[in-house]
Amino acid sequence: MKVVYFGTPRFAANVLSHLLQHGIDVVAVVTKPDRPQGRSAQLVPTPVKCVAEACIPPLPVFQPEVVSAPECALLLEQFQADLFVVVAYGEIIKQHLLDMPKVACINLHGSLLPKYRGAAPIQRSIINGETETGVTIIHMAKKMDAGDMISIVKVPIGPNMTYGELEEALCHAGSELLLQTIRDFENGTPQRIPQDHALATLAPKIELENCQIDWKLSANEIHNLIRGVNPHPGAWCLIKLKGQQKRLRVISSEVVSIDSKGPCSQIVANAKDGIVVNCGVGALRLLQIQLEGKKPMSAQDFMRGLSQDSFVML
Repeated sequence: MKVVYFGTPRFAANVLSHLLQHGIDVVAVVTKPDRPQGRSAQLVPTPVKCVAEACIPPLPVFQPEVVSAPECALLLEQFQADLFVVVAYGEIIKQHLLDMPKVACINLHGSLLPKYRGAAPIQRSIINGETETGVTIIHMAKKMDAGDMISIVKVPIGPNMTYGELEEALCHAGSELLLQTIRDFENGTPQRIPQDHALATLAPKIELENCQIDWKLSANEIHNLIRGVNPHPGAWCLIKLKGQQKRLRVISSEVVSIDSKGPCSQIVANAKDGIVVNCGVGALRLLQIQLEGKKPMSAQDFMRGLSQDSFVML
């Protein structure tokens, strides 16, 4: 069964590697264009492109700015693919391409659909305090993440699990599920289950401004935000340090039980205890932080040598 694979980030690259290692006949790869990175603005290939080019012989790679442009359809038609497999590609694919493969166009999505349709299902599930998520493989449809379900696997979310850790767990589970699903297509046995659209929820892309900590929220809600955007974009807050306003990234935290009736954002303990901050409900201990322009460090190291009145949360 000939597969054209669409994907861009590391998650998609790891899934592609798994398929190739298990003998799936990937005949071409579609990924986003190389982008400039760093101060040098050097063009950097996507992780999926790196995997494709490392194959022997290298897989054909296409990097259109807009995949649904007419010229792309002409290029993809030549491969006579049975399946289009889409994993975190980064662009909505239009109907004329969805109709192109002989058998199906399928997508691996990082949630238990119909919950968390959209660009950030993994982050949003943690931010919202979910204890379980998973991977769903669907037939692609014109409406985003709304196609009939083919297969699904559940993955637990631990109370301190970060976005990066959950993404890795979902990548492993999703790679196995996608491999089995492609095998099912080869055998002509995949199921097709319509989604209950009344139960759909959205998981829009997370921007940096969405990651600012609001100390009026509960300690649990803030802790979920911190782990839900770790390692990126990263939760942050504003502080006043020695009379200057600065941005402080909060990398990790833990909810603590203390009896304090002070105002939200007040620091109630530091030094050997880390930095403990009053929240709308409860308190949060900051464990690892990063001051703008500095390297990540423990909260204890940050506070060492500072007096409490020289550092306040805003």
